[in-house]
Amino acid sequence: MSEDLREMLTEQEVHEGDVVSGEVTAVDDNGVTVALSHGFEGHIAPQELSAVPGVNPTEIVQVGEQVSAVVLKIDMESGQVTLSKRRVEQTAAWDRMKDLLESGEPIEVEIRDVVKGGLVADVGVRAFIPASLVDRRFVEDLSEFKGKTLRVKVVEVDPEKNKLILSRKAVLEVEGEEQAKALMSNLHVGDVIEGTVQRLTDFGAFVDVGGADGLVHISELSFTHVNHPSEVVNEGDRVKVRVLRVDPDAGRISLSIKAALPEPWEAHANDYHPGDVVQGVVKRVVDFGAFVELQPGLEGLVHVSQISNDHVAHASDVLEPGQEVTVRVLSVEPERRRISLSMREPNAAPRENAGGNNRRREQRRPVERVEDNSSNGTGATLGDLFGDLFK
Repeated sequence: MSEDLREMLTEQEVHEGDVVSGEVTAVDDNGVTVALSHGFEGHIAPQELSAVPGVNPTEIVQVGEQVSAVVLKIDMESGQVTLSKRRVEQTAAWDRMKDLLESGEPIEVEIRDVVKGGLVADVGVRAFIPASLVDRRFVEDLSEFKGKTLRVKVVEVDPEKNKLILSRKAVLEVEGEEQAKALMSNLHVGDVIEGTVQRLTDFGAFVDVGGADGLVHISELSFTHVNHPSEVVNEGDRVKVRVLRVDPDAGRISLSIKAALPEPWEAHANDYHPGDVVQGVVKRVVDFGAFVELQPGLEGLVHVSQISNDHVAHASDVLEPGQEVTVRVLSVEPERRRISLSMREPNAAPRENAGGNNRRREQRRPVERVEDNSSNGTGATLGDLFGDLFK
């Protein structure tokens, strides 16, 4: 080092640990050159520029920018003054993070890097956003956030362990609550709106209707029976829903997909007329007959007396849910929402073991013939006398 420079350093009383400032005169992969106000140049190595390792110097500072740095070392022989921008910022950064933790005030940070398990930002110290705190929902690819500016909250500060945890999710949850309150104040029972299916559970589907999630219970997904919501909708689907209930205090919205669809009776009842022969699927079997689905949500009843030309004691002896059957329409009553159906074959003679139930038909006892003095002894049987009544 020249005697002039040695004398300059001595006169300015520059010591290790001092905080100095100056203008950036050069930036390259090897670091940053700074023209200090003391009249000499200092050098900041890449690792001393940022709390985030591996960051390119050009991403941190630009030529002409004013920076402050702490003097790490003065080499009197070579005249090399080694500086650190990172260290001068650390103390102030930790103090600021502690204040933000207490106040809960959100800040904006630029994402410098994406690492396994989360995102990294530089706030004067290295800050980490775990993947679970990046969004309210699971994010599969975090790389989309690199270079972006995010609003976050400080959730953990530990200078001794050099640990600083931020959360974007906390900010989104607060914003989401505010949006939900605003949305609920404008929602009314009976409104039909569009939403996006966010997630499925065993008991239903949650649909985002513009800032708040509402629940479509499994019973409100379709006019037909549903075993699991995935039979009707998938995550990401756009659906129309009708608002059933709004509870701002509890933050709950009840929705229905089927209530937003045309009612089956209104859509299909006029498609069926007495005498029509159609296909259907047995949905329920009860003591007095079976309900057969003709269209989703549109069922007709086959009374037990209409299941076969032969006697059937119990509908379950012949039919079971899921069975496909051919039926004939007997009557249609839209105002009562009833369709009567028959599986009997017109004009067919009774058969043994009717209905395929392999049960032996009851042996009917012959009706005794009785004399009827008032009928001049015609010998008519009870069946002859009361046949119509029996039918």
